[in-house]
Amino acid sequence: MKTITAVLLGAGSRGRFIYGPYAEKFPNELQFVAVAEPNAERREQFASIHQIASPYVFDTWEKVFEHGKLADVMIISTLDREHYEPAMKAMALGYHVLLEKPMSPSKEECIQLERASQQYQRLLIVSHVLRYAPFWSGIKRCIDDGELGTVATIQLTENVGYLHMAHSYVRGNWRNSEESSPMILAKSCHDLDLISWLMEEKCTSVSSYGSLLHFRRENAPEGSTDRCIDLCAVEKECPFSAMKMYIQPPEHPWARYMTDDLSQQGILKAIKEGPFGRCVYRCDNNVVDHQIVNMEFANGANASFIMSGLTKSGTRRLQLMGTRGEIIGDMDEGKFTLYRYATGEKVEIECSINGDGHGGGDERLISSFIKHVHAFEDEPAYGLTSATASLQSHLIAFAAEQSRINGGQPVLI
Repeated sequence: MKTITAVLLGAGSRGRFIYGPYAEKFPNELQFVAVAEPNAERREQFASIHQIASPYVFDTWEKVFEHGKLADVMIISTLDREHYEPAMKAMALGYHVLLEKPMSPSKEECIQLERASQQYQRLLIVSHVLRYAPFWSGIKRCIDDGELGTVATIQLTENVGYLHMAHSYVRGNWRNSEESSPMILAKSCHDLDLISWLMEEKCTSVSSYGSLLHFRRENAPEGSTDRCIDLCAVEKECPFSAMKMYIQPPEHPWARYMTDDLSQQGILKAIKEGPFGRCVYRCDNNVVDHQIVNMEFANGANASFIMSGLTKSGTRRLQLMGTRGEIIGDMDEGKFTLYRYATGEKVEIECSINGDGHGGGDERLISSFIKHVHAFEDEPAYGLTSATASLQSHLIAFAAEQSRINGGQPVLI
Protein backbone atom coordinates (compact mmCIF):
# COMPACT_ATOMS: atom_id res chain seq x y z
CA MET A 1 0.00 0.00 0.00
CA LYS A 2 1.21 3.48 -0.78
CA THR A 3 2.15 5.90 1.96
CA ILE A 4 -0.70 8.22 2.93
CA THR A 5 0.27 11.89 2.65
CA ALA A 6 -1.11 14.36 5.17
CA VAL A 7 -1.52 18.03 5.96
CA LEU A 8 -1.46 18.95 9.64
CA LEU A 9 -3.41 21.96 10.89
CA GLY A 10 -2.21 22.79 14.40
CA ALA A 11 1.16 21.58 15.70
CA GLY A 12 0.19 21.88 19.37
CA SER A 13 0.30 19.04 21.88
CA ARG A 14 -1.71 16.55 19.81
CA GLY A 15 0.04 17.48 16.58
CA ARG A 16 3.55 17.35 18.04
CA PHE A 17 3.24 14.50 20.50
CA ILE A 18 0.72 12.14 18.85
CA TYR A 19 0.36 12.59 15.08
CA GLY A 20 3.93 13.66 14.34
CA PRO A 21 5.55 10.77 16.22
CA TYR A 22 3.29 8.25 14.45
CA ALA A 23 4.70 9.38 11.09
CA GLU A 24 8.22 9.13 12.50
CA LYS A 25 7.57 5.61 13.81
CA PHE A 26 5.74 4.38 10.69
CA PRO A 27 7.10 6.44 7.76
CA ASN A 28 5.85 3.80 5.33
CA GLU A 29 2.27 4.51 6.46
CA LEU A 30 2.06 8.28 7.00
CA GLN A 31 4.03 11.24 5.65
CA PHE A 32 3.39 14.91 6.44
CA VAL A 33 3.84 17.16 3.40
CA ALA A 34 2.43 20.43 4.81
CA VAL A 35 1.83 22.05 8.19
CA ALA A 36 -0.01 25.14 9.44
CA GLU A 37 0.77 26.46 12.92
CA PRO A 38 0.73 30.08 14.22
CA ASN A 39 3.54 29.47 16.73
CA ALA A 40 6.76 29.97 14.75
CA GLU A 41 8.96 27.74 16.89
CA ARG A 42 6.55 24.81 16.82
CA ARG A 43 5.88 25.31 13.12
CA GLU A 44 9.55 25.27 12.15
CA GLN A 45 10.35 22.39 14.49
CA PHE A 46 7.59 20.23 13.00
CA ALA A 47 8.63 21.15 9.45
CA SER A 48 12.25 20.28 10.20
CA ILE A 49 11.46 16.89 11.76
CA HIS A 50 9.24 15.90 8.84
CA GLN A 51 11.36 17.56 6.14
CA ILE A 52 8.49 19.65 4.83
CA ALA A 53 9.47 22.00 1.99
CA SER A 54 9.25 25.69 2.95
CA PRO A 55 6.46 26.56 0.45
CA TYR A 56 4.22 24.20 2.40
CA VAL A 57 4.89 25.59 5.87
CA PHE A 58 2.10 28.02 6.79
CA ASP A 59 1.40 30.33 9.73
CA THR A 60 -2.39 30.10 9.36
CA TRP A 61 -4.65 27.26 8.33
CA GLU A 62 -6.45 29.52 5.84
CA LYS A 63 -3.31 29.78 3.69
CA VAL A 64 -3.25 26.01 3.19
CA PHE A 65 -6.45 26.18 1.16
CA GLU A 66 -4.98 28.73 -1.26
CA HIS A 67 -2.92 25.88 -2.75
CA GLY A 68 -5.67 23.42 -3.59
CA LYS A 69 -5.46 19.79 -2.47
CA LEU A 70 -1.94 19.00 -1.24
CA ALA A 71 -2.30 15.50 0.19
CA ASP A 72 -4.56 12.50 0.72
CA VAL A 73 -5.75 13.47 4.19
CA MET A 74 -5.97 16.43 6.52
CA ILE A 75 -5.47 16.10 10.27
CA ILE A 76 -7.10 19.00 12.13
CA SER A 77 -5.83 19.61 15.66
CA THR A 78 -6.54 23.31 15.92
CA LEU A 79 -8.46 24.84 18.84
CA ASP A 80 -12.14 23.95 19.23
CA ARG A 81 -13.56 26.98 17.45
CA GLU A 82 -11.27 26.36 14.47
CA HIS A 83 -12.57 22.87 13.67
CA TYR A 84 -15.71 23.47 11.63
CA GLU A 85 -14.54 25.74 8.82
CA PRO A 86 -11.34 23.91 7.84
CA ALA A 87 -13.07 20.52 8.11
CA MET A 88 -15.85 21.65 5.78
CA LYS A 89 -13.37 23.12 3.30
CA ALA A 90 -11.20 20.00 3.45
CA MET A 91 -14.04 17.61 2.65
CA ALA A 92 -15.23 19.84 -0.20
CA LEU A 93 -11.70 19.69 -1.68
CA GLY A 94 -11.63 15.91 -1.46
CA TYR A 95 -9.60 15.33 1.71
CA HIS A 96 -10.39 12.56 4.13
CA VAL A 97 -10.29 14.20 7.59
CA LEU A 98 -9.16 13.19 11.06
CA LEU A 99 -10.69 15.79 13.37
CA GLU A 100 -9.92 16.47 17.01
CA LYS A 101 -12.84 16.32 19.40
CA PRO A 102 -15.15 18.07 19.89
CA MET A 103 -16.30 18.46 16.30
CA SER A 104 -17.47 21.97 17.12
CA PRO A 105 -18.80 23.99 20.10
CA SER A 106 -21.93 24.57 17.99
CA LYS A 107 -24.69 21.97 17.83
CA GLU A 108 -25.73 23.07 14.35
CA GLU A 109 -22.15 22.93 13.07
CA CYS A 110 -21.76 19.37 14.39
CA ILE A 111 -24.89 18.35 12.47
CA GLN A 112 -23.63 20.07 9.32
CA LEU A 113 -20.24 18.34 9.56
CA GLU A 114 -21.91 14.94 9.76
CA ARG A 115 -24.09 15.74 6.75
CA ALA A 116 -21.11 17.02 4.76
CA SER A 117 -19.22 13.77 5.35
CA GLN A 118 -22.10 11.88 3.74
CA GLN A 119 -22.65 14.47 1.00
CA TYR A 120 -19.01 14.54 -0.12
CA GLN A 121 -18.51 10.83 0.65
CA ARG A 122 -15.40 11.62 2.66
CA LEU A 123 -14.13 10.08 5.87
CA LEU A 124 -14.60 12.36 8.86
CA ILE A 125 -13.09 10.49 11.79
CA VAL A 126 -13.45 12.14 15.20
CA SER A 127 -10.62 11.48 17.66
CA HIS A 128 -12.68 9.62 20.25
CA VAL A 129 -9.54 7.61 20.91
CA LEU A 130 -10.85 5.68 23.92
CA ARG A 131 -13.00 3.43 21.71
CA TYR A 132 -9.74 2.08 20.27
CA ALA A 133 -8.06 1.44 23.65
CA PRO A 134 -7.84 -2.27 24.67
CA PHE A 135 -9.55 -1.59 28.03
CA TRP A 136 -12.69 -0.18 26.42
CA SER A 137 -12.73 -2.43 23.36
CA GLY A 138 -12.44 -5.41 25.71
CA ILE A 139 -15.48 -4.27 27.67
CA LYS A 140 -17.39 -3.68 24.45
CA ARG A 141 -16.53 -7.21 23.31
CA CYS A 142 -18.01 -8.65 26.50
CA ILE A 143 -21.25 -6.75 25.89
CA ASP A 144 -21.42 -7.83 22.25
CA ASP A 145 -20.81 -11.46 23.29
CA GLY A 146 -23.89 -11.29 25.52
CA GLU A 147 -22.03 -11.57 28.82
CA LEU A 148 -24.18 -8.88 30.45
CA GLY A 149 -27.47 -9.64 28.73
CA THR A 150 -29.20 -6.28 28.40
CA VAL A 151 -27.27 -3.37 29.86
CA ALA A 152 -29.60 -1.66 32.34
CA THR A 153 -27.33 0.95 33.96
CA ILE A 154 -23.93 2.47 33.28
CA GLN A 155 -22.07 4.44 35.92
CA LEU A 156 -18.90 6.15 34.70
CA THR A 157 -16.63 8.52 36.64
CA GLU A 158 -13.97 10.66 35.01
CA ASN A 159 -11.35 11.81 37.50
CA VAL A 160 -9.75 14.70 35.65
CA GLY A 161 -7.03 15.17 38.28
CA TYR A 162 -6.31 18.45 40.03
CA LEU A 163 -3.11 19.12 38.05
CA HIS A 164 -4.77 18.55 34.67
CA MET A 165 -7.69 20.69 35.82
CA ALA A 166 -5.43 23.55 36.85
CA HIS A 167 -3.31 23.38 33.70
CA SER A 168 -5.92 22.95 30.96
CA TYR A 169 -9.22 24.16 32.40
CA VAL A 170 -8.22 26.94 34.80
CA ARG A 171 -5.07 28.46 33.27
CA GLY A 172 -5.05 26.89 29.82
CA ASN A 173 -6.74 26.88 26.43
CA TRP A 174 -10.01 25.30 27.59
CA ARG A 175 -10.59 27.48 30.66
CA ASN A 176 -13.31 29.69 29.15
CA SER A 177 -16.34 28.35 27.29
CA GLU A 178 -16.66 31.54 25.24
CA GLU A 179 -13.20 30.93 23.77
CA SER A 180 -13.34 27.12 23.49
CA SER A 181 -16.18 24.85 24.67
CA PRO A 182 -18.08 24.00 27.87
CA MET A 183 -16.18 21.50 30.04
CA ILE A 184 -18.70 18.72 29.34
CA LEU A 185 -17.90 19.02 25.63
CA ALA A 186 -14.20 19.93 25.70
CA LYS A 187 -13.19 17.23 28.20
CA SER A 188 -16.00 14.79 28.68
CA CYS A 189 -17.39 14.16 25.21
CA HIS A 190 -14.96 11.18 25.34
CA ASP A 191 -16.99 9.76 28.22
CA LEU A 192 -20.40 10.53 26.76
CA ASP A 193 -19.22 8.85 23.57
CA LEU A 194 -18.18 5.75 25.52
CA ILE A 195 -21.57 5.58 27.25
CA SER A 196 -23.38 5.99 23.93
CA TRP A 197 -21.21 3.30 22.30
CA LEU A 198 -21.51 0.79 25.14
CA MET A 199 -25.26 1.30 25.48
CA GLU A 200 -26.02 1.24 21.73
CA GLU A 201 -29.41 2.84 22.28
CA LYS A 202 -30.70 6.28 21.44
CA CYS A 203 -30.45 8.72 24.35
CA THR A 204 -33.84 10.39 24.82
CA SER A 205 -33.50 12.60 27.91
CA VAL A 206 -30.67 14.30 29.82
CA SER A 207 -30.44 16.19 33.11
CA SER A 208 -27.31 17.69 34.63
CA TYR A 209 -25.92 19.63 37.58
CA GLY A 210 -22.52 21.24 38.00
CA SER A 211 -20.70 24.45 38.83
CA LEU A 212 -17.39 26.22 39.18
CA LEU A 213 -17.08 25.52 42.89
CA HIS A 214 -13.46 26.12 43.79
CA PHE A 215 -11.34 28.03 41.26
CA ARG A 216 -12.84 31.44 41.96
CA ARG A 217 -11.41 34.74 43.14
CA GLU A 218 -13.28 34.69 46.44
CA ASN A 219 -11.51 31.44 47.35
CA ALA A 220 -8.02 32.90 46.99
CA PRO A 221 -6.05 32.37 50.24
CA GLU A 222 -4.96 35.42 52.22
CA GLY A 223 -1.45 36.41 51.18
CA SER A 224 -1.72 34.96 47.67
CA THR A 225 -0.61 37.02 44.67
CA ASP A 226 -1.62 37.27 41.02
CA ARG A 227 1.27 34.99 40.05
CA CYS A 228 2.81 32.11 41.95
CA ILE A 229 6.29 33.49 41.33
CA ASP A 230 5.52 36.92 42.86
CA LEU A 231 6.53 36.10 46.46
CA CYS A 232 3.16 34.50 47.15
CA ALA A 233 2.94 33.87 50.90
CA VAL A 234 1.11 30.55 50.46
CA GLU A 235 2.82 29.23 47.32
CA LYS A 236 4.75 26.46 49.06
CA GLU A 237 1.60 25.01 50.64
CA CYS A 238 -0.69 25.51 47.64
CA PRO A 239 -1.44 22.26 45.76
CA PHE A 240 -1.91 24.23 42.52
CA SER A 241 1.40 26.13 42.66
CA ALA A 242 2.85 26.72 39.18
CA MET A 243 6.33 26.53 40.72
CA LYS A 244 5.67 22.99 41.93
CA MET A 245 3.82 21.93 38.81
CA TYR A 246 6.14 23.08 36.06
CA ILE A 247 9.58 22.75 37.65
CA GLN A 248 9.85 18.96 37.72
CA PRO A 249 13.21 17.99 36.22
CA PRO A 250 14.29 16.09 34.25
CA GLU A 251 11.07 15.05 32.46
CA HIS A 252 9.08 18.27 33.02
CA PRO A 253 5.79 16.41 32.32
CA TRP A 254 3.65 19.56 32.43
CA ALA A 255 6.11 22.25 31.35
CA ARG A 256 6.41 20.81 27.85
CA TYR A 257 2.80 21.85 27.26
CA MET A 258 3.55 25.37 28.47
CA THR A 259 6.83 26.27 26.72
CA ASP A 260 9.19 24.84 24.13
CA ASP A 261 12.20 26.07 26.16
CA LEU A 262 12.56 23.48 28.93
CA SER A 263 15.63 25.03 30.49
CA GLN A 264 15.06 26.34 34.01
CA GLN A 265 15.37 29.87 32.67
CA GLY A 266 12.80 29.18 29.96
CA ILE A 267 10.32 27.64 32.38
CA LEU A 268 10.69 30.48 34.89
CA LYS A 269 10.16 33.01 32.09
CA ALA A 270 6.93 31.27 31.06
CA ILE A 271 5.70 31.19 34.67
CA LYS A 272 6.48 34.87 35.06
CA GLU A 273 5.03 36.09 31.76
CA GLY A 274 2.62 33.49 30.38
CA PRO A 275 -0.89 32.36 31.34
CA PHE A 276 0.29 29.23 33.16
CA GLY A 277 1.98 31.17 35.94
CA ARG A 278 -1.24 32.79 37.11
CA CYS A 279 -2.85 32.10 40.47
CA VAL A 280 -5.62 29.55 39.88
CA TYR A 281 -7.99 31.75 41.87
CA ARG A 282 -7.35 34.80 39.68
CA CYS A 283 -7.78 33.54 36.13
CA ASP A 284 -10.48 34.32 33.55
CA ASN A 285 -11.85 30.75 33.71
CA ASN A 286 -15.56 29.99 33.75
CA VAL A 287 -15.89 26.25 33.00
CA VAL A 288 -17.16 23.96 35.73
CA ASP A 289 -14.81 21.99 37.96
CA HIS A 290 -17.39 19.25 38.65
CA GLN A 291 -20.53 18.02 36.90
CA ILE A 292 -23.04 15.17 36.98
CA VAL A 293 -25.01 14.01 33.91
CA ASN A 294 -27.95 11.59 34.05
CA MET A 295 -29.20 9.99 30.83
CA GLU A 296 -32.25 7.96 29.86
CA PHE A 297 -32.27 5.72 26.78
CA ALA A 298 -35.00 4.58 24.43
CA ASN A 299 -35.23 1.05 25.86
CA GLY A 300 -35.58 2.29 29.46
CA ALA A 301 -31.93 1.86 30.42
CA ASN A 302 -30.09 4.73 32.10
CA ALA A 303 -26.59 6.03 32.73
CA SER A 304 -24.92 8.34 35.21
CA PHE A 305 -21.71 10.21 34.52
CA ILE A 306 -19.59 12.14 37.04
CA MET A 307 -16.77 14.47 36.04
CA SER A 308 -14.54 16.00 38.71
CA GLY A 309 -11.43 18.12 38.46
CA LEU A 310 -10.94 17.85 42.21
CA THR A 311 -9.26 14.43 42.31
CA LYS A 312 -5.75 13.07 42.78
CA SER A 313 -5.72 10.62 39.89
CA GLY A 314 -6.82 11.04 36.30
CA THR A 315 -8.35 7.60 35.87
CA ARG A 316 -11.77 6.56 34.67
CA ARG A 317 -13.80 4.08 36.70
CA LEU A 318 -16.75 2.15 35.35
CA GLN A 319 -19.60 -0.05 36.56
CA LEU A 320 -21.85 -1.76 34.00
CA MET A 321 -24.99 -3.47 35.36
CA GLY A 322 -26.85 -5.90 33.13
CA THR A 323 -29.52 -8.58 33.25
CA ARG A 324 -26.99 -11.46 33.10
CA GLY A 325 -23.82 -9.97 34.54
CA GLU A 326 -21.86 -6.99 35.79
CA ILE A 327 -18.52 -5.36 34.91
CA ILE A 328 -16.43 -3.20 37.25
CA GLY A 329 -13.21 -1.66 35.97
CA ASP A 330 -10.50 0.97 36.40
CA MET A 331 -8.81 2.24 33.24
CA ASP A 332 -5.53 3.16 34.95
CA GLU A 333 -5.20 -0.36 36.32
CA GLY A 334 -5.85 -1.70 32.83
CA LYS A 335 -8.19 -4.43 33.97
CA PHE A 336 -11.84 -5.09 34.63
CA THR A 337 -13.82 -7.78 36.42
CA LEU A 338 -16.73 -9.64 34.86
CA TYR A 339 -19.29 -11.18 37.22
CA ARG A 340 -21.57 -13.86 35.72
CA TYR A 341 -24.81 -14.21 37.64
CA ALA A 342 -25.80 -17.68 36.42
CA THR A 343 -22.57 -19.42 37.44
CA GLY A 344 -21.29 -17.09 40.14
CA GLU A 345 -18.01 -16.79 38.23
CA LYS A 346 -15.67 -13.86 38.73
CA VAL A 347 -13.42 -13.31 35.70
CA GLU A 348 -10.48 -10.90 35.82
CA ILE A 349 -9.63 -9.52 32.38
CA GLU A 350 -6.36 -7.63 31.92
CA CYS A 351 -5.79 -5.27 28.99
CA SER A 352 -2.51 -3.94 27.68
CA ILE A 353 -2.26 -0.23 28.48
CA ASN A 354 1.41 0.18 27.60
CA GLY A 355 2.66 2.38 24.78
CA ASP A 356 1.03 5.54 23.57
CA GLY A 357 -1.48 7.78 25.32
CA HIS A 358 -5.14 7.19 26.17
CA GLY A 359 -4.49 3.58 27.17
CA GLY A 360 -3.14 2.64 23.74
CA GLY A 361 -5.95 4.36 21.86
CA ASP A 362 -4.00 7.11 20.10
CA GLU A 363 -1.85 4.90 17.91
CA ARG A 364 -4.73 2.55 17.12
CA LEU A 365 -6.90 5.51 16.08
CA ILE A 366 -4.36 6.71 13.51
CA SER A 367 -3.72 3.19 12.22
CA SER A 368 -7.46 2.60 11.79
CA PHE A 369 -7.86 5.93 9.97
CA ILE A 370 -5.09 5.04 7.52
CA LYS A 371 -6.61 1.62 6.82
CA HIS A 372 -10.00 3.17 6.13
CA VAL A 373 -8.46 5.69 3.75
CA HIS A 374 -6.82 2.89 1.77
CA ALA A 375 -10.03 0.88 1.59
CA PHE A 376 -12.53 3.71 1.12
CA GLU A 377 -12.70 3.89 -2.68
CA ASP A 378 -13.38 0.15 -3.04
CA GLU A 379 -15.38 -0.37 0.13
CA PRO A 380 -16.69 2.86 1.68
CA ALA A 381 -16.88 2.49 5.46
CA TYR A 382 -16.94 5.51 7.74
CA GLY A 383 -15.11 4.06 10.73
CA LEU A 384 -15.60 3.34 14.41
CA THR A 385 -15.61 7.03 15.37
CA SER A 386 -17.13 8.58 12.29
CA ALA A 387 -19.00 11.87 12.54
CA THR A 388 -22.23 9.87 12.37
CA ALA A 389 -21.14 7.61 15.25
CA SER A 390 -19.90 10.57 17.30
CA LEU A 391 -22.85 12.89 16.77
CA GLN A 392 -25.03 11.43 19.55
CA SER A 393 -22.40 12.07 22.22
CA HIS A 394 -22.14 15.69 21.09
CA LEU A 395 -25.91 16.07 21.24
CA ILE A 396 -25.90 14.61 24.75
CA ALA A 397 -23.22 17.13 25.77
CA PHE A 398 -25.19 20.08 24.39
CA ALA A 399 -28.32 18.86 26.19
CA ALA A 400 -26.36 18.39 29.43
CA GLU A 401 -25.02 21.92 29.34
CA GLN A 402 -28.48 23.31 28.60
CA SER A 403 -29.88 21.36 31.55
CA ARG A 404 -27.05 22.45 33.87
CA ILE A 405 -27.56 26.12 33.03
CA ASN A 406 -31.29 25.72 33.70
CA GLY A 407 -30.83 24.16 37.14
CA GLY A 408 -31.03 20.51 36.11
CA GLN A 409 -34.24 20.70 34.12
CA PRO A 410 -34.46 17.60 31.85
CA VAL A 411 -33.78 18.17 28.16
CA LEU A 412 -35.23 15.89 25.48
CA ILE A 413 -32.97 14.89 22.58
